[in-house]
Parts: sequence; structure tokens; C-alpha cells
Amino acid sequence: MHSKPLESSGLGYFINQIQTLFVGLLRVWTIPIVLMLSVCSGFTTYYGLSHFILPWIALVITIAIQSIIVICSLELAGIHWKANRMRYFSVVASLLIALAASISFSYFKFYEISEQSHLHTNRLNQVRQDIKGYLQQILKLKAETLQHYKQELDKASQDVSKAYFGTHDEIPTALRHQVGEGPFWKHFNQIYQDKKKALAQKENDFAKLDTAISELQTALAALDISTDIEKTFYQLLSAYQKVQSLVSQFFSDTGKNLPEAPLLMTYQQFVADVTPSFSMWQGFSLFAFVCAAMVDFFTVLLSYRLEFTAPGPLTAQEEELVFECLRQFSQFRINENDELEMIIEKTPLEKARNYSDWSRMFAVGLLLSRGFLRKVDERTVEFAPNLYPLLAEKMADKFAVIQAKAERGKQQREKTDG
Repeated sequence: MHSKPLESSGLGYFINQIQTLFVGLLRVWTIPIVLMLSVCSGFTTYYGLSHFILPWIALVITIAIQSIIVICSLELAGIHWKANRMRYFSVVASLLIALAASISFSYFKFYEISEQSHLHTNRLNQVRQDIKGYLQQILKLKAETLQHYKQELDKASQDVSKAYFGTHDEIPTALRHQVGEGPFWKHFNQIYQDKKKALAQKENDFAKLDTAISELQTALAALDISTDIEKTFYQLLSAYQKVQSLVSQFFSDTGKNLPEAPLLMTYQQFVADVTPSFSMWQGFSLFAFVCAAMVDFFTVLLSYRLEFTAPGPLTAQEEELVFECLRQFSQFRINENDELEMIIEKTPLEKARNYSDWSRMFAVGLLLSRGFLRKVDERTVEFAPNLYPLLAEKMADKFAVIQAKAERGKQQREKTDG
């Protein structure tokens, strides 16, 4: 017979009810959070894994990995390594293997996200370096060529001057020191005019080359800020090819080796997405690894904090049986986890009397299987948080019955005395 629960009132009772409701809502809200984190981690794991094996196989493995992480995390909260070392370490090993697989393949997705802009910058810098190195060789060759033409023009100018004053080495001795525009002067003056025209032609050609180089540099500068990357990139390639053509045209008669033009990447290579590969571990990204590990860490943490709750409530008969059987144990203490702990072995006196503890051990086994008790070692168990409210309710009922009996006895004594 259950008595009517005692009514409680007051500010303290109200605050306690609010706190209990809040804690209960947090525990309930933890479940969808764990599921969402598991789905998030599963997506990134599947993304990385699907680049190495068939998608449907990757999906099955991903589901298995995430299930192992959640199940092992929950199971760790319900066992102690002293109770069953083999089971404990097998659960820990399974969890670590699942976490290693999940984090490793999730790393590829976070690497792609975190390194996308960095990869674009690297590709842009590579194009810049290739073009810059090529233009430096061109400008160096241009300067050497102009210097050569100017030296030849200066030499031709000196020859004309010497021929005018008759001091040139090629003038015969008999005709030397004859000042004027003679046949020798006309010969060297013609050479001078040809050299002058050649220099002017080269300067005109190099002006066209400078214009083409300027267009190339403008397209290269626009590549980083353009909204239409494809159009700008093809303009860059067109300007680059124009520069190569002018270089081949204007320097072919110099007799010097032309600078080798580097092969630029194609547009598809320039805008290609990151493809997961094991080479990503060579350029290790700590940020991507931390992000991948953080999702699984929170999944394990919240799953562990959920603890191992009972798969279903106890029936009224089971509650009564459990309460009566647990009352038969006498050795209790508060352990280092701040939980109530009891010894389930027989006491020396019970062993001496050959006491049969089958009923209370059955109750212990029932509570262990339901998650209301957790085994600490071979001889002790501790209460799970969800067992306290059940026992508190039963104890309140018992106290209410005792109080009612005491009240009735008091009334009967008063009636007898009267």
C-alpha cells in the first residue's frame, strides 16, 4: 500500500524543482546533440573514406565507426577497469581504433576547407614566380642586347670621326690626315647610319615588348582580385603567349640563347578543388587535425557524460524486490566518485552461518543489467545516478507508512488514556 506523497512547499522546494527540471532537460538535450555530432563526424569521415574505396562500402564503414564511438563511450561510463580489465581494455582499444579511423579520414575534409584559400594563394604565387622569373631573364637579355647595339653604334661613331680626320687605321698611309668627307668617311658613315637604324629598330621592337609585358603584368595583378577568374586567367595566358612570340621574334637575330619559358598550369589546374590523398599528411595542417579531433572528442565526452542509463524502467514488483533485497546489504560507503558504494560479498558472519544470498544477488544482477548499478571491482558495486530517485521514492513511502502507523498508535494511546 502506497501512501499519499507528502506535500512540499516553500521557496527551497520550488528552486529544487526548477533545478531538477533543468538538469533533466540538459540530459535529454544531450542525446540529440550527440546524434548531431555523430552525423557531422560521419559525414566528414565518409567524405574522406569515399575517395579511397567504393561509396557504399565507405558508408557502411562510416556507420560502423560512429556506432562504435558512441557505444564504447557509453559503455566506458558503466564499467571500471578493476571490475573486468579485459573487457575495459577491449572497449578502450575499440574506441581508440574507431577514433583514429574517424579523425584520419575526417582530416581530409577539414584540410580541404582550411587549406582552400591557402592552396589558391600558393597556386597564384606559383604562377607569379614562374612569370616573374621568365620576365627577369627577358629584361636581362633585353638590356644586354641594347648595350651591345649601343656599343656598336659608339664604335661606328668613332670610326666615322676618325675617317673624317684621316686617322682611321684602315686608311692607307698616303691618304692619312686628309680632313674631309672622302670615300672612307662615306663608307664608315654608311655603317654608322645602318647601326643607328638597327638600334632605333630594336628600341621600337622592345617598346612593343614592353607594352606586351605591361599587359601581362596587369593581367597577373588582376587575377587575384577579379570576379571573373576564368576570363582573367585566359587573358593572362594570351598575354603570356604574346610575350613569348615577341621574344622569339626580336631576339632570334642576336645569336644568344633565348630564355626557356616555364609551362604555366592550366585553368582547370588553377581552380581545381583539393582531392583527398595521403600527401596531405606531408603538408600537415594542425588546424584541420584539431577540428577533426574536436568533433569526435565532443561526441565521446557527451556520450560518456550521458552515462549508461537503464533501457527501461523497473516494474512496481521489481522496484519492491530491489528495495527489499538491497536493504539486506550492510556494508556501504561513499567512494572517490562521490557515489554510494556497497560490498556484495557475504560478511564473515554470513559465511559462518551458510547464509543464502541468492535473492539479493539476483537483485544486484538485475540492477547491473539494467544500468542502475555499476561494477567497481569483483566485490563492490556503486549506485548509478538513476537509482537514487527510485530508492528515495521508496524510502519516502516507507517513512510515510511508519509515520502514519506512529500517528495511529499515538491516537489509540490517547484514546485509551482518556
